[in-house]
Amino acid sequence: MHKKTILLIGFILLTLTSCKTQYELLMEGSDVDAKFKAAFELFDSERYLKAADMFESLSMQTNGTPKDDTVQFYWGYSNYKYGDYVTAEENLNNFITVYPNSSYTQRAKFLRIDCLYKSTYRYELDQTPTYKALSVIEQYLLEDSDSPDVDKVLDMQKDLRSRLELKAYKSAYLYYHMEDYKAARYALMNVLKENADNQYREDILYYIAMSSYKYASMSVPNKQKERYMTYVDDYFNVISEYPESSYRKELDGLYEKVQKLNIINSEEE
Repeated sequence: MHKKTILLIGFILLTLTSCKTQYELLMEGSDVDAKFKAAFELFDSERYLKAADMFESLSMQTNGTPKDDTVQFYWGYSNYKYGDYVTAEENLNNFITVYPNSSYTQRAKFLRIDCLYKSTYRYELDQTPTYKALSVIEQYLLEDSDSPDVDKVLDMQKDLRSRLELKAYKSAYLYYHMEDYKAARYALMNVLKENADNQYREDILYYIAMSSYKYASMSVPNKQKERYMTYVDDYFNVISEYPESSYRKELDGLYEKVQKLNIINSEEE
């Protein structure tokens, strides 16, 4: 190769090397203390993605050293602050497993829960992440009841449970919307069987009664008496629990219609 060409290549390589940023040089280097300091400077200046990369790079060098739990925790914390909740949850879960007694562990548990919470979906979609988050929350409340973050976790738990209750109610209501009243009553009753304290209990009882009435009204004559009596039972279930229900007027009107059919009186005789 010509001597001038070799010199030119050498000059280009030198130029490229000199153009590397301090961050890149640190990432490629082995100075643990300098990288450790730089990682926290990046974190404190809210450059969380670069901080996460620096902590990740450090984790391979501080393994087994006194700095390791700090590096591992802030690796996950940086990803959390950046908004990469999937990666952060994985980081934090690994940290909790490896360092159950670290001074950072309780905080890591809360951050992991917040990652799981932020990774759940609205009620219409798959609720598998919600069930996972609730499972981890229950364990946290048993093990870390003295945590300063307990109230926040309880709020998350309440919201997630509310989401599941709404999904159960709306899934059952879908049969009513489709005018499959027999299936609707069965599905709605199952919602209350599985969770009697569902926050939509009044609405569910109302649609159970309405399903009974509409199913009876659409039945052949020789089946109507028995099915209207089911409505009567469902009607009394609603008004006994919710005498001031906003549905009361409508349900009372349907009850009066059933009375006029002489079904109730004949049944009593």
